Amino acid sequence: MTRRTKFFSSMQFKIALVFILLLLSTIEIIGAYFVHRLEQQNVEAFEAQVQLPSWVTTPLAVNLTSNTAKARRNIRATVQDFTNIQISEMEVVDSRGRIVAIKNGNNPTSIGKRTANSQIKDVIYSGRKVTQISHSDRDGSYYLSITPLLSSSGDNNSTVGAVYVRANMDQVYRNINRIVFIFFVASLVAGVLGALISIVVARAITRPIAEMQRQAIRMSKGDYSGQVRVYSEDELGQLAIAVNDLSVKVEEEQENSAAERRRLDGVLSQMSDGVVATNRHGKITIINETACEFLDVAMDEVENQNLVDVLGISDHTTFENLLENQTERIIEPENKIDGEDLILQADFSLIKRNTGFVTGIICVLHDVTEQQKIDQDRREFVSNVSHELRTPLTSLRSYIETLNDGAWQNQNLAPRFLKVTQEETERMIRMVNSLLSLSRLDQGTAKMNVELVNFNEMFNYILDRFDLMIQKEAQRAQSENQSVKTYQIKRILTKRDLWVEIDPDKMTQAIDNIMNNALKYSPNGGLITCRLLDTNHNVILSISDQGLGIPRKDIKRVFDRFYRVDKARSRQQGGTGLGLAISKEVIEAQGGHIWVNSAENRGSTFYISLPYDPKESEDLWDETVE
Repeated sequence: MTRRTKFFSSMQFKIALVFILLLLSTIEIIGAYFVHRLEQQNVEAFEAQVQLPSWVTTPLAVNLTSNTAKARRNIRATVQDFTNIQISEMEVVDSRGRIVAIKNGNNPTSIGKRTANSQIKDVIYSGRKVTQISHSDRDGSYYLSITPLLSSSGDNNSTVGAVYVRANMDQVYRNINRIVFIFFVASLVAGVLGALISIVVARAITRPIAEMQRQAIRMSKGDYSGQVRVYSEDELGQLAIAVNDLSVKVEEEQENSAAERRRLDGVLSQMSDGVVATNRHGKITIINETACEFLDVAMDEVENQNLVDVLGISDHTTFENLLENQTERIIEPENKIDGEDLILQADFSLIKRNTGFVTGIICVLHDVTEQQKIDQDRREFVSNVSHELRTPLTSLRSYIETLNDGAWQNQNLAPRFLKVTQEETERMIRMVNSLLSLSRLDQGTAKMNVELVNFNEMFNYILDRFDLMIQKEAQRAQSENQSVKTYQIKRILTKRDLWVEIDPDKMTQAIDNIMNNALKYSPNGGLITCRLLDTNHNVILSISDQGLGIPRKDIKRVFDRFYRVDKARSRQQGGTGLGLAISKEVIEAQGGHIWVNSAENRGSTFYISLPYDPKESEDLWDETVE
């Protein structure tokens, strides 16, 4: 299909088509004129053959004028005596429209009756001759002639009757069709021969052009081995010679350029750093794929663009400044890796000739994102740990100093101060234990006591424990006449037993952290909805509260260590900022995944997904039944 399409769009086909169309147009015009003249001449010759001679029409007119019985017999005799093989029917009608004589008619008894032919009546009335050629499927082709008979007596000629003549023309048209068929066959043969000659001529003209086209296509693909054949010394031959010379020269230059390019590409492609080279005007001439990935640009789009614009440092420096001062710079392009901002370190060096003339700059881009992130996390971690430990230590020092100053003798203040000191000490112990747990999880030294657990029962046990805690807190507050927030825990759990391989202690710790946060940040009378369902390969646990929610900008950092959305409120409620971080590490260590959906002032929903194999539950059920 492709080769056929190419042939129909080629110059060879177009030239041949033009010749063929010219030939067909000429044959059609000549044929149309020939057929028309042939038909016209045959019809005229036939009309001349069927014309009634004067020695027939004159006696007929004289006898119709006398209108006697003898005259009528003479008319019939004249009609019967007239012989013309072309005429198939002849009829004589008087001025009153009565049939006087008929020859070769289908109904001889109609003599003496009025004719029913309206054309004969019109001729008698108008005195004008009527001729007509008709065609029908039943009667074929026939010639019709109605000639008025005029009286020669008196000054004015009057119509005394008419002669109706009908002649069969089938033989005439058969002869015409036979001649037309012969002409058509001859035209068809001439057309086929002309088409073949046109194709041969068009091929001879377009062959050199086609060879030059194929050579140009091979050159565009890097093949310079072919040569175009020179058929003549005309313009096409000179063009073929020029194409051959061009092929040789381009091949030599291409080999030199390809060798240099391969060496350069080999060096650039093996580099893990981005490399960008410019000319002396600061326009980019070379850039490797690593640099394109760093800057999130296409290689063909940045060529001939200004270096400072592509690096995004045009606001605070120019290319001239880079030529004078090639100090390293930190660049943060808009491109992101795994949702994190990319940080690059750019080192610049000059490209010089032997004469010292500067022809451009080479910029080497190093990805320092991970290093910067590690340094930043380390600084934040040290700062957060220092801050979190300094707050309880400051409180402890204040209370201990107050007790040393004599407050220990005050029976009202001393117990309260000691209680606060104990709470702050326990808070520091929890924080240190949490940090140790995170450290073990980070290093992979935390031991996982994995066992097959009925997750429904474990989750119900945890929720029962929180229900009991809520009830005891409400009873204690009622006995002490204190106000306390009330909560309601709603359970939507699958009735199917879900057996999952997990560390129950660590999973309980992770769920406790999420439930504690839900209780802390839910309003008075809030509803905490706990759901548990299973998919084909996962157990999905969700805990929803009606608290203040998490702003969109804080969702991605809510699992970071020491990160708090509302730091003052979290610290006031005794949080360390490590609970969700520990939960994430514990769940991911067991092959699970944790995430959160939240909207500000609309509450939060934490999801935990754990790998689950339904066959484990089925096999365990079968063993229990046996």
